[in-house]
Amino acid sequence: QVRLVESGGGLVQSGGSLRLLCEASGSIYSINTVGWFRQTPGKQRELVANISDVGATTYADSLKGRFTIGRDNVASVWLQINDLVKEGRAVYYCNGEWGEAGRGVHLGAWGQGTLVIVSS
Repeated sequence: QVRLVESGGGLVQSGGSLRLLCEASGSIYSINTVGWFRQTPGKQRELVANISDVGATTYADSLKGRFTIGRDNVASVWLQINDLVKEGRAVYYCNGEWGEAGRGVHLGAWGQGTLVIVSS
């Protein structure tokens, strides 16, 4: 399986910025579309942004401009978050499809996520 570890979250003042990192491990030989998701209290996990194997990106309409997704290699995907005014408390996760030796292309295992808290 592809194990995912998210990092970079923390307590940030309104208007601050964070850079989240997603690191994947396993017998990875390729990467397909990978996205960042967030989950807030009382809501289901929702897509924030994703990036394709060729670098094409998409964003949630309400977050466009404040969020930027990028990929360093097949095992590292980051999310830059700016102007954290309305984010509140949310857990951010990453996931997508990777090609793995012995299994082919498949979804990664959901990690614990990284917590982002915006203080007033």
